[in-house]
Amino acid sequence: MKNIGFLSFGHWSPSPRSGTRSAADALLQSIDLAVAAEELGADGAYFRVHHFARQLASPFPLLAAVGARTKKIEIGTAVIDMRYENPLYMAEDAGAADLISGGRLQLGLSRGSPEQVIDGWRYFGYEPAEGETDADMGRRHAQVLLEVLKGKGFAEPNPRPMFPNPPGKLRLEPHSEGLQNRIWWGAGSNATAIWAAQLGMNLQSSTLKDDENGKPFHVQQAEQIRAYREAWKEAGHKREPRTSVSRSIFALVNDTDRMYFGAEANDRDQVGFIDKTRSIFGRGYAAEPDKLIEQLKQDEGIAEADTLLLTVPNQLGVDYNAHVIETILKEVAPALGWR
Repeated sequence: MKNIGFLSFGHWSPSPRSGTRSAADALLQSIDLAVAAEELGADGAYFRVHHFARQLASPFPLLAAVGARTKKIEIGTAVIDMRYENPLYMAEDAGAADLISGGRLQLGLSRGSPEQVIDGWRYFGYEPAEGETDADMGRRHAQVLLEVLKGKGFAEPNPRPMFPNPPGKLRLEPHSEGLQNRIWWGAGSNATAIWAAQLGMNLQSSTLKDDENGKPFHVQQAEQIRAYREAWKEAGHKREPRTSVSRSIFALVNDTDRMYFGAEANDRDQVGFIDKTRSIFGRGYAAEPDKLIEQLKQDEGIAEADTLLLTVPNQLGVDYNAHVIETILKEVAPALGWR
């Protein structure tokens, strides 16, 4: 059995060919797709965050709105770039969104990836400390967030406050109990996966990671997940960790599917350099259900994870993306033992 959700980047474009022509379209359609996915029996609605781009950028209003419109589906991010974040303000926003949803928030973080502008986090007012890289700064912000989510008081109260205070030092409010255990780290390497395990974060692994040994992407991803689980065990955490992978998977069941994805050439891994690091980008899948099932049986990364996030082409509209999700849930997942 697997948790199966969708992952949307929330692209929008004013092009007449786009079904998502404005930021308002992207946000409102994201809410509608989460509602539709829940009705279909999907387990999660996840959103990617990018700044300075025609994509979803401010996750917490969206997450709160999805939480208010749904009842049981997990809502989350994959991922938020922590180089841009004030971790204390973020803790307040995340606590509020989690309480609105009834404790369904699954918050994916990362140190970030190449963005639309040079050092975009500087425009948000953040600078690495002396001796830090921007990646170090992102990880530091994440550690601060984890600490304040524990709900322990740390701020000295005003002796003459406007309203009465509880005794002792004050914590951030609203506090949502248990949210700290639902923080995920998007790891691009085995080392950062191990670091995430040591800190008690769940693991998100996308279709991009450092090429660490030249093996196929799905094999490297499976190795990363196993290294993470071993580090988790060594750290002595009391709860079981969760791991997710994302994939582009399309079951071709009608002429529209074949028109959009029948000629997909993304059927093999690609290797290149990102920020001077040799990186490997995993293949996508598009085939008739019987062929798709056989292909997915060979994917070791998916096999190792407990959660699969289906990346959706959000500009094709809510109805079509609901169809994409439904075909996987009904035509593919049962044959693989995921349902």
